[in-house]
Amino acid sequence: MIARQGTTAILTLNRPAARNAIDDRMRAAIRAALQQVSGDDDVRTIVLTGAGSAFCAGGDIKAMRDRLAARPGRVAFDGWQRQRGTADLVSTLHDSDRITIAAVNGAAVGLGLDLALACDFVVAAPQAVFASSFVKRGLVPDGGSLYFLPRRVGLQLTKELIYSGRTVDAQEAARVGLVDRLATDGALIEETLEYADLFAGHSQAAIALMKSIVSRTFETPLDRIAALGGEAQAIAYTTDEHHAAIEAFLAR
Repeated sequence: MIARQGTTAILTLNRPAARNAIDDRMRAAIRAALQQVSGDDDVRTIVLTGAGSAFCAGGDIKAMRDRLAARPGRVAFDGWQRQRGTADLVSTLHDSDRITIAAVNGAAVGLGLDLALACDFVVAAPQAVFASSFVKRGLVPDGGSLYFLPRRVGLQLTKELIYSGRTVDAQEAARVGLVDRLATDGALIEETLEYADLFAGHSQAAIALMKSIVSRTFETPLDRIAALGGEAQAIAYTTDEHHAAIEAFLAR
């Protein structure tokens, strides 16, 4: 479900009866919605949230059971195809050239945690909880959290969270850097939209160029980051936003 608030697109995961658990249809719908709003030049920020009491309870358990009921000769190949779909979804969210913010209204568990962490920023309601619960299903995190979690909370806490599957409440999540802001009770979307306004008025080109580089910094050598920054700056020099900013500064 897509709504617009000024220059922000709000994408709502909308299976509240299933706590917004993700099945194949929902996976494709989220990716299509992200592609749609990312193609709108008027959208500067994207907010991802959940309908009902949960942000996202992870993968759909019924779909997992159905998957295991397939004949043995199909299980691995079907799983491989499904994993490609999950990777495409996470990449579409993480690689968006818009600022992305997860507004976590309740449980963000398993793949739901992965989706939140794929965003640039995470804002949490006081009742939000987080868990990398894959181990409790005999599974491995497959939606990017093995990449995202160490960058947010460090390697040792990542190991604890993924090996135990324990639940982290909103207050602990804020303390350890799993989330960026705690919202006031009942004001999650309002305060997330206010947070989005911090970014909305700036050059869309400059933000897109910065995003294309900054997420690579932990695994890319300094000289390569510097080269990418120089290339991006050369592009930024030519943008309408840069020209307008210079003229406005000199006219003061």
